[in-house]
Amino acid sequence: MAFVDLILVGWIPTAEIFLRALEDAVPKATLSQFAEKDIGGIIILGGAIEGGRISIDRGEVSIGSSAERITKAFELIRKYPDLPYIFSGYSARLLPQGLSEADAFKQLVQEQGLNQAMAHYENQSRNTYENVLFIKPMIAEYGSKGDFDQPKPWLLITSASHMYRSVKIFQKQGIQVIPVPVDYQTANTLHWWRFDLEDGAQNWNKLVHEVIGLVGYWVTGKI
Repeated sequence: MAFVDLILVGWIPTAEIFLRALEDAVPKATLSQFAEKDIGGIIILGGAIEGGRISIDRGEVSIGSSAERITKAFELIRKYPDLPYIFSGYSARLLPQGLSEADAFKQLVQEQGLNQAMAHYENQSRNTYENVLFIKPMIAEYGSKGDFDQPKPWLLITSASHMYRSVKIFQKQGIQVIPVPVDYQTANTLHWWRFDLEDGAQNWNKLVHEVIGLVGYWVTGKI
């Protein structure tokens, strides 16, 4: 059984086939189809910034494996300088230390010389559901309105594997978003010959995390 477990974890396609389906569940929006005047703002969900002792001792903001959430945010902030943007996230750690993710992102914005006039931060949420609940009034306050006084859709940046659950929660709360998935872990074709225990374990971790989240949020009526 231990040998079978190793094969299932290390043989990349066993998790990759399901993880790819999850990452492809919400198609990436083609941003060239949207003019700036048609977008309400930019939402960046936390989950990429590492806190903890190392960050405190070294005095540097530490970005984890989901760094594309941050780099894509910087790209879009520069591309749409007149749009408001909200970073949402406190910490996913059980025992948080140091800056919240939102405060760390604020520091990065300052270091990168980005437009701070349109910046807004939510630094209380501990999970995706709280992300949406806490930024909902901020979206209503800072987002521009379209025809019939309806809020314009906001760009949503998060990991591809996390996008489906995130979009469902926003929809449940009546918020329209334009998905900008990043941090893909799978390609368009499966790597049938690959065996890697480290990559396999990471893929299984992401897949199981999202499946448990989806089931839990569905049972509790959050999606």
